[in-house]
Amino acid sequence: MNSPNQPLPTFDEVLLCTPQTTAEQVGLFLRRCLIPCSGGEKIYTMLYADELSYDVSCRAEELFQHLQHYNSTYRLVILCNCEREHSYIPSVLSQYKVHMIPQRPLAEIQRYLQHHYRVAQPSSSAASVFKDNMCVGIVSSKRAGVGK
Repeated sequence: MNSPNQPLPTFDEVLLCTPQTTAEQVGLFLRRCLIPCSGGEKIYTMLYADELSYDVSCRAEELFQHLQHYNSTYRLVILCNCEREHSYIPSVLSQYKVHMIPQRPLAEIQRYLQHHYRVAQPSSSAASVFKDNMCVGIVSSKRAGVGK
């Protein structure tokens, strides 16, 4: 995010974890991250790794320990909910833990995201539904089940 021209992460650089995420999905992701290839200088990110089941977490940690010996220059960020820091992945990798505070002001982050998510030529696309021709949007409500 140092420049508005820097691209957003690609689909292969991000794994959004849920309790339903399988060991195969995590394994494929870790292999992409930790096995050296001509993939360039990508930064891989696991989001909500604390949501993984215990079995999947154990297998992921075992694979991580095995594969990290193949590549000493990997770039992996694992984001977890601080309220679940005692789940398996955050606990077993606690020696690498860094508490993060965004280094950029919220307005700058929003401008960066708007730059990448704005539809250039809106023409009867779904993007016309969202403010300022954005192709993504967040719809929320304080009341559950009100037709979002």
